[in-house]
Parts: sequence; structure tokens; C-alpha cells
Amino acid sequence: MKREDFIKRGLGSLGLFAVIPALSSCSKDEVVADTTTTTTTGTTISSDPTATPSSCSVTNSETEGPFPTKSPASYAINNIVSDRQGTPLTIKIYIRNVNASCAVIKGAIVDIWHCDAAGNYSQYGGTQMQSTNYTSVNFLRGRQTTDTNGMAAWTSIYPGWYSSRAPHIHVHVYNSSGTSLLVTQIAFPEDVSKVVYAQGVYASKGQADTTNARDNVFGDGVANEMSTVTGSVSAGYVLTHTIYVKG
Repeated sequence: MKREDFIKRGLGSLGLFAVIPALSSCSKDEVVADTTTTTTTGTTISSDPTATPSSCSVTNSETEGPFPTKSPASYAINNIVSDRQGTPLTIKIYIRNVNASCAVIKGAIVDIWHCDAAGNYSQYGGTQMQSTNYTSVNFLRGRQTTDTNGMAAWTSIYPGWYSSRAPHIHVHVYNSSGTSLLVTQIAFPEDVSKVVYAQGVYASKGQADTTNARDNVFGDGVANEMSTVTGSVSAGYVLTHTIYVKG
């Protein structure tokens, strides 16, 4: 079974997507995010992720597969790049509790994983779903625990893309006892991805073939799954995103 066929099962509705505009004064490889957006879910997303919103709702639950991390507790690392090449990306994820007036959660366990510049995942491969065999390596996967600000952070590279999926990061959030709270995914602003995919190791693959609006996971809307990404190709990018759970 092909990877895109697996992802398409039970999904496919279309919806609106959020676009974070670049300022006209920026050079072609720089993107500065908008400051504040009020989503249709009632959560106010601010450029300052440490500011507690006045209201919030649980972030969308999404599929964990088809390439979840095997034994995620074994990868409690901050730098998940390994030998992968690509545009540097610092990932900062904040976890907040909708059951506690949107307060941050200290000590939450957060797992992330994403594909490399070519669209391949570690720990899998040699099959119809992913022909390149990476079963013996563990790049671009990591676990961190949130600090007093509710933040977990990683050093990574900008994810690539593969057919039928828009660029994304997978996230699994647990409480401090290891109980699963939410599996979700993070979407990327398309204007940033277009800049990244036009250069370096991404250029040979070209631009993503699927927009957020036509993506089989994000097609129902990315209002509470859209990240804020700032920076440039030359300096690297910083992704910030807040995930809301029932803690």
C-alpha cells in the first residue's frame, strides 16, 4: 500500500487555511510573521507565545501514522538533525491546558518527528510506502519535557515534503506521568516553504505538490495547527507554535 493511499483513508474534506504574510520590506529569503490571529475555534494566537490567551480550545487531533517514532522514550534529545542536510530550523512548542484557563503546562512530555529534505522518515523504508530504507537510523525524531514556560525546544532542519501531504511536523503530547493527551500535526506557512524549497538540497525536488487547503490532514482547516515561522534561509528559521490540550 502506497504512503499517499494510507494517508487518504477516511480523510479528504476541504477547508480554509491560514496564510502568514511576508512584509514588503523583506528580502526574498526572509519572512516575518503576522502578529495576532483570532481563529475560528475561539483561541487567540499571539506573536508572544508566553502571553496567556483569554480563551482557548483543544488543538485538532490528527493521525499519528504512518511513521510514528518507535520507542520514543529512547530519543530524549534536543538536537535531532543527525546527518541530515537542510535549512536550519529551531522548533519551539508551547503546551497549554484548556482545563486550567489556558495556563502553560510544566513537565509535559512532547515527542516530535518529521521527514528530511527528500521527504523520507527515519526508522522506516524498503517498502512501497517509502522505498529508501532508513530502518537502522533515527534522524529528525526527539523527545523533550516542557520547562516553566510550558516550552519544549529542538534544533532541526526545515522539513521536506512528499506526495499528497503539505509540509508538517508530527507531535505527541503526554502529561508528566506519561498519559497521552493529544496527537496532532503542525502546518507551515506556504510562503516560507516556497522560499526554502527553491534552494539548497530542496531545489532538486522542487515545490510541494499539495497545499494546506488540499492536504488530506489539514484540508478541514489549519486555524489551530498553523505555526509561526520567522527568519531567513541564510540565518535559519524559528518555528513557534502553541498546542492546547486537556491537561
